Amino acid sequence: MSRDTAPELRPGMDSHLHAQLTVGRTTRRRFIGGGAAAAAALTFGSSWLTACGSDGGTSSSTTEDGGPAGGTLRISNWPLYMADGFIAAFQTASGITVDYKEDFNDNEQWFAKVKEPLARKQDIGADLAVPTTFLAVRLHQLGWLNDISDEGVPNKKNIRPDLLEAGVDPGRKFSAPYMSGLVGIAYNRAATGRDINTIDDMWDPAFKGRVSLFSDPQDGLGMIMLSQGNTPESPTTDSVQQAIDLVREQNDRGQIRRFTGNDYAEDLAAGNIAVAQAYSGDVVQLQADNPDLRFVVPETGATTFVDTMVIPYTTENQKAAEAWINYVYDRPNYAKLVAYTQFVPVLSGMTEELEKVDPAAASNPLINPPQEILDKSKSWAALTDEQTQEYNTAYAAVTGG
Repeated sequence: MSRDTAPELRPGMDSHLHAQLTVGRTTRRRFIGGGAAAAAALTFGSSWLTACGSDGGTSSSTTEDGGPAGGTLRISNWPLYMADGFIAAFQTASGITVDYKEDFNDNEQWFAKVKEPLARKQDIGADLAVPTTFLAVRLHQLGWLNDISDEGVPNKKNIRPDLLEAGVDPGRKFSAPYMSGLVGIAYNRAATGRDINTIDDMWDPAFKGRVSLFSDPQDGLGMIMLSQGNTPESPTTDSVQQAIDLVREQNDRGQIRRFTGNDYAEDLAAGNIAVAQAYSGDVVQLQADNPDLRFVVPETGATTFVDTMVIPYTTENQKAAEAWINYVYDRPNYAKLVAYTQFVPVLSGMTEELEKVDPAAASNPLINPPQEILDKSKSWAALTDEQTQEYNTAYAAVTGG
């Protein structure tokens, strides 16, 4: 989904930041290769690991263990995920030179590029990267990430409690959340003629053939599982299959127009789709041109996605990577990133700092959700390869993916 709409210049927003937002604005989520679907493509057996081995050259730090962070920090990040001037400010504050690349276009593609050198413990050209959570967990399971020290990142305490102690990485030992977002329901009020509040509302016969669901199993099934009294935080074959069965039933009835990635936006704005599973960050942008569009977290809850900063075990500058994470986790600095990306903050207590940078973002519940919304939003557990393959195969039998 392309963001062709430019956000308005808001009171309190830096004019240069606004200019950056209006040039080639595209949702970051567009580049994600699909949570569980991409994860399925990342699986491989022990024979592959044995063949690759881990005998390659070992990288070394560019700073002495006892000295301050310095040297060069190489970062691989997604396109359109960095506020203008942020890197320059970090370099001035830290004395560290940053080699910043927007070369992380897809989780699966990035993994395919780095898996062999990582298996051989060879440099991948990055000291810090920003994969989505499921891939960060996979990298950790393979032993390819360094721990992130509490001493190097004292601002880790600013992470939202629900993310700091998330089951995928309690205490955030190997993954540092960067940005988050909500997966909920978007609807066109002009097309529905009423408000939408629940999953059951999506199955109203009045919307037959005008509902879209995500083709990604995690994003598509999570909120449905919650509506059935189950949770993606502890998925089972039975609970996932129960959600899939409901989707199959509605699809067979003709309720579902199609299964989508990010390509629901145009149909939703035009009214061809009345109700859609959607990403909160997308709707923020779409509302600028179409005030009839609404986003809601269902009464029974929604799911979240989180992109995380990780340090490959081949890093050449561990200290600089930790210094970067700590700088990002300073609330005034982080507010500038949130104002640019318009995703949900991973730090707690961001309202005051956001108000200084972009008051509209601070008051927008899709960017700065109230605690009751966050409390209703759940994350998927880290899935095993077997679970990933099982759930993907079962859901694809319904979606045709």
